[in-house]
Formats: sequence, structure tokens, C-alpha cells
Amino acid sequence: MGGEGPLLLLLHGFPQTRAMWAQIAPVLAQTHTVICPDLPGYGASAKPQDLAAYSFRAMAREILALMDSLGHTSFDLAGHDRGARVAHRLALDAPHRVRTVTLMDIIPTHTLLSELRWQVARAYYHWFFLAQPEPFPDRMIAADPDAYFTSCLLGWGGAHLSDFDADQLAQYRAAWRDPDTIRGMCNDYRATLAHDMADDGADADARIACPAHILYGAEGAMAQHYDVPATWAPRCTDMRARAIPGGHFFPDTTPEATLAALQAMLRNEARA
Repeated sequence: MGGEGPLLLLLHGFPQTRAMWAQIAPVLAQTHTVICPDLPGYGASAKPQDLAAYSFRAMAREILALMDSLGHTSFDLAGHDRGARVAHRLALDAPHRVRTVTLMDIIPTHTLLSELRWQVARAYYHWFFLAQPEPFPDRMIAADPDAYFTSCLLGWGGAHLSDFDADQLAQYRAAWRDPDTIRGMCNDYRATLAHDMADDGADADARIACPAHILYGAEGAMAQHYDVPATWAPRCTDMRARAIPGGHFFPDTTPEATLAALQAMLRNEARA
């Protein structure tokens, strides 16, 4: 947490931690109060045993509890990957709390899984591997967590390891070598099939009430297989979309472009 001004909450994705924002958050903190938590199950956050605690709805409630504890009633919200899915759920469940939401490189969870294409399944196989019952994927990953999670960073849009900041990689590795973190991240995906699909199916027609900004990697798997803006348009009341150079992990690999897009969004909404 740092900076002063309007509150901006940043949520990281898989298989990362809050360190994902290391090159972005300090600049945003020049104009905003910026909070970058680890999601439940990730990094330094708690790793509950109860699978239900990893649903996007439950994680959104944890984020709201954090905001309550810090005395913040409303905020701008941005998330990447799993953090974007938590942000989507939070914007639907607590529209009075979210001033704007920025969703990075996702399409709606229910859309992806209920209309699954074989090309997407091949690229996003990890959704189904990680969701297998404990301890099957956990033990396989624990045999060489660096090899497995690095393969994730290098997928979904053609990144190279040299594209990632060395200090951020070191923090990711320290987190994902922890067996409890491996279990927590697997539980995130297990909860998607066990809980999120039902929650999202019940809200299939729900629309984000606040201004929504959709950012996606121009060379990422989502852009390759979907018209990302068209997919989100029916889910939003006020939407803007922008492609960012790079693949899925563009906040890591092109932080300057990601930062510029976030700054433009915040400036535009401040004028509105």
C-alpha cells in the first residue's frame, strides 16, 4: 500500500503475486493510494482448507473485508487473469463499491467454459489439470515447481523468460515453491468448476454497472481465439477496450504500455 489520493486496488493473476505490479504501482502511487494484495491462496496470503473459500465470490468478499478494515468505501479496481475474474465478480456483487473496473486479458469465465473450443482447451489445459482432486496435480507440480510454473509464464502468448523482471521472477519462485501455495493455486481452479460456474450461470445476464475497461494482449491466446471487445460488450453498460502489445502476461512484459493504459483510464474517468 502506498501513495495518496483516490484509492486504486490492483489484483494480480496466476501464477504470480502482488510483485506483478512492482513496475506499475509506484508510478500510479504518485496520483493515487494504491493497494496490491496477494489473492487468497497466493503469495503471503492465507491458504484456507475449505475449497469454497477460493471461489471468485468468496475472494471478492475477502477483498471487500480488506477495504472495510482500511476504511475505504469505494475504489477503482483493476485485475489481471484470476485477479480480473475476482474483480468481475466483485463489480457484479458490490456495484456500489466499485467506481471503475479494468479487466485484463480474460473473457467471462462462464463463456470460456460453457462454449469451450478445442483450440482454447489446448492453450488453457491448465484449467482442467489444476482442477483435478487433491493431491494429484499438487504432487506433480511439487516435483519441479519452477519448471511447471515457468511453462505457464511462457505460454498463452509467446513470452520469453528474459521478458520478465528478474526480481519479480525471484518473488514468484519463492511463493510457488511453497507446497501450501501450490495447493492454494490448485484450489483456485478447483473452485471454478465446483462453485464459480454455478455462480456465473446464475448471473449470465448480469451487466457491470460501472465504467469497464477491457485490456487484452494483442498476441495473447484470448485475442487469437475471441473477439475480446465483442465478447464483453453485452456484459457491460459502459465499456472501452484496448489491445496491449504482448501476450497474456503483458503487465510483466510490457509494463510501460500497461501503465499508460491504466493512467489514461484514470484520467478519463476523473474528468467524467
